[in-house]
Amino acid sequence: MRFSPLSSGLILPPSGAAPAQTTATENLTAEAALTPAPNEELRVDLLVAEDAKVAQGQPVLRLRSAPDIVLVAPMAGRVARVDLRPGRRLSQVVFFQDDHCNRHAFDTKSPALPALLQASGLWRSICSRPFGRMPRATESPAAIFVMGIDTTPDAPPPWAAIAGREDDFSRGLAALTAFPAKLFLCEPAHQPSPIQPPATFTRLPIRPIHPQGLAGWQIHRHFPATPSAPVWEIHAEDVADIGGLLATGYLPATRLVSLSGDALRAPAMMHCQKGADLRGLGQSLLRPGPHEVLSGSILTGLPAHWLGVHDRQATFPTLRATTKPPHWFAAALERAARHAPIIPSAALDQSLGGAVPAAALIRALATADTEGFTRLGGLSLLAEDVALADYATGARPRLATQLRAILHKIAAEEDAL
Repeated sequence: MRFSPLSSGLILPPSGAAPAQTTATENLTAEAALTPAPNEELRVDLLVAEDAKVAQGQPVLRLRSAPDIVLVAPMAGRVARVDLRPGRRLSQVVFFQDDHCNRHAFDTKSPALPALLQASGLWRSICSRPFGRMPRATESPAAIFVMGIDTTPDAPPPWAAIAGREDDFSRGLAALTAFPAKLFLCEPAHQPSPIQPPATFTRLPIRPIHPQGLAGWQIHRHFPATPSAPVWEIHAEDVADIGGLLATGYLPATRLVSLSGDALRAPAMMHCQKGADLRGLGQSLLRPGPHEVLSGSILTGLPAHWLGVHDRQATFPTLRATTKPPHWFAAALERAARHAPIIPSAALDQSLGGAVPAAALIRALATADTEGFTRLGGLSLLAEDVALADYATGARPRLATQLRAILHKIAAEEDAL
């Protein structure tokens, strides 16, 4: 079967009306929290005490290893609870809403852009590849990919997130030119950017078919990431947030999030604060009955109480009743079973975007072959980039789990150097 690698992908079964077809409403939940991303460890120092009142955007934590990088309050309110694990590792900081608190103003006149992003908490909106981490304090990117497209099922369209904020988006794009990096703007082929980007940007028209709209495959194809030449990705809405901060000195209070899943009466799009309470977001839309609450899409979402750091989706699937009670012996046999190998197929090739030799990548992941994985360009990828392949193949162990493990191994080797 022949296909173009620039248009390879899979069309997933619809989960109902698309959230993009709904009108976005504002829903500021009574609680929100600062939490680490999955597999992220943040050693922090507190800048405010428990029960203190804080303004929206006020710095409340700073990294012990990089004191210039701070995390800020997602909303105006009271610090309700601070949970730190041993070693002062962040577990969660929970906030209760208080409308009598104000917004925190930042000085945008003198700091250089990296210093401003680190002092305002927007540094955390950047994902650095390889390894998918927050950039180090002194890191300089070789390339930056601005994502104006997201083909994840039921994801809110990035252009909808910046509707009415085109000037902020334009200002944010111009600010990114301060970095000595190759700049890319990824946009739907049928719906280009609502503003003309600076001439230094390379525009990448992308067909809206999954996984073409994921940053990993575009980075792999156009500017592969390496430890010595990191590549940053940033969502279009976060770029608009940078532009808004430069214009006003304030951080925007919300981000656009889609709610989907068969446990909802109808899908929805909402403007909510970062780290919002997912139960509060879905409460008015849920059908009666047992359900799960996932931060992220149906492909990559994880059970969570709070909206994830980079997530712009919340998914509410119905909990299915098991047909028979679990048995310890059957479970032991299942864990001990030798799982069948994945058979290379056109579906597997397309679920990987047609960008890498599928059989070679699967082999490198299964054998933890770091050299082969690196040679194939795997350092540009994260677990989300192979989630569609997991869906298409039912792989066990999951490819996403294997990819996380090999990236962790390579990162440990790099950090030891």
